[in-house]
Amino acid sequence: MESVRHHAHQEVIREPATIPEPIKTKPRKKKKAYLPGLLLLLPILLFIFGFFVVPMLYILYLSFIYTDSPNATNAVYSLKNYALFFTDSYYLSSLWITVKVSLYTVLVSLLLGYPVALTMAKSSPRIRGYIALLIASPLLVSIVVRNFGWYLLLLPNGTINSILTSLGIVSAPLKLLFSEVGVVIGLSNAYLPFMILAIATSLYNIDPSLERAGAILGASPMRTFFSITLPLSLPGIVSGCVLVFSMSMSAYVTPALMGGANVPMMPIVAYDQINNLLRWTFGSALSYVLLATTMLLVTVFTRGFEKSRFREVFR
Repeated sequence: MESVRHHAHQEVIREPATIPEPIKTKPRKKKKAYLPGLLLLLPILLFIFGFFVVPMLYILYLSFIYTDSPNATNAVYSLKNYALFFTDSYYLSSLWITVKVSLYTVLVSLLLGYPVALTMAKSSPRIRGYIALLIASPLLVSIVVRNFGWYLLLLPNGTINSILTSLGIVSAPLKLLFSEVGVVIGLSNAYLPFMILAIATSLYNIDPSLERAGAILGASPMRTFFSITLPLSLPGIVSGCVLVFSMSMSAYVTPALMGGANVPMMPIVAYDQINNLLRWTFGSALSYVLLATTMLLVTVFTRGFEKSRFREVFR
């Protein structure tokens, strides 16, 4: 009996069988996931590099070349082109006029576009589609044709002045053409659809239950608008303002037709320097001053908006 127990004890304490270790295999190299996307983007990247980056770098190179004659026989590398701009009151006033007209255009587009965008957001999908069609329809017509239409309306003996004079609102025709007012009207007409669509996109994302909750809590429609709708639509307002301001700063056709020499905006001045006076290097410097000013103002505006939103969130 004792031998049987001893034998069973030996069976219990017997060492377990060793399990063979799995064979280690080298991990397969995963194919880079971004490679197919990069290949798809390669044609447009080459297009942007060849037709945008390279010309912009060449214009930047020309802006640092100073010469007194169009044939560039005495060309030297210098900052005199930029120094000439910042020391001449005519060019500084041209930059100020460009910024001022662009800001007025943004203001007019915002005041006219927000009610339309709000109407689109409150309408049914069918009515919204009709309004979007009406907004986008002017974009199907050339901007030159639209400007000539405004040209006829804003003449001293045009339709607008004739109506105002016949109704006795004004005693003499208003100077609407070849003035800053005419340029603002033309630019607002050209870029108003972009402002409307940018704001409408932001309004679509607002939950309608928020306004209903405000009404249940006793808020008036005006209070609901300023407390809920307007703050939540600020991203669309900012994007629309940035878009309209950037396009207004670089516009040429509308200021040339509606303002002429009376409103010397920077694109017109740069065009005259390059094509009419053959001062390629100075015109290149003007172009980069305009680009830098636009980027600076847009950056300051967007950063200021982001900081204000950050303070509102963590107040």
